[in-house]
Amino acid sequence: MWFFLLNFSTFRNAQTARIVESAQNQYTMYQNTTQLRVRYAETDQMGIVYYGIYPQYFEVGRVEALRELGLTYKKMEDQGTMLPVKNLEVNYHKSALYDDLLTVKTTIEEMPGVKVIFHHKVFNEKDELLTSGKVVLVFVAAETMRPKKAPQYFIDIIKPYFS
Repeated sequence: MWFFLLNFSTFRNAQTARIVESAQNQYTMYQNTTQLRVRYAETDQMGIVYYGIYPQYFEVGRVEALRELGLTYKKMEDQGTMLPVKNLEVNYHKSALYDDLLTVKTTIEEMPGVKVIFHHKVFNEKDELLTSGKVVLVFVAAETMRPKKAPQYFIDIIKPYFS
């Protein structure tokens, strides 16, 4: 597989967007990498990250991935689209510790329809996989709170990563 890299920075997150190419030179997915540091308040008395914090790390990855694409939840909501979580899956492999620098890799592996699926992997500085999982979000019309297809502007932005 070949990787095409674009580098971006935010106030505390080093980010890398990847368009992953298949052997047939077709783009197959979108990937974003964000870094964050474990804060003291996220740990227990032993300095280990509390298990309920990892979904928040997933959310940081999702928000930064969307932002890198030029989208934010606020912009989408202002245009009448909500994205509630339908399903959350978390697999714990190893513990993160206080002050660890974590890398959250967020991937969209398929074109969205009524839902968009974000796959997440969290690594420590030794590149050890700590947590993996996926979050399924559903596009919902803000006015009716009913599911709808992904807005065309969302499809237009994400489509180049899958052509």
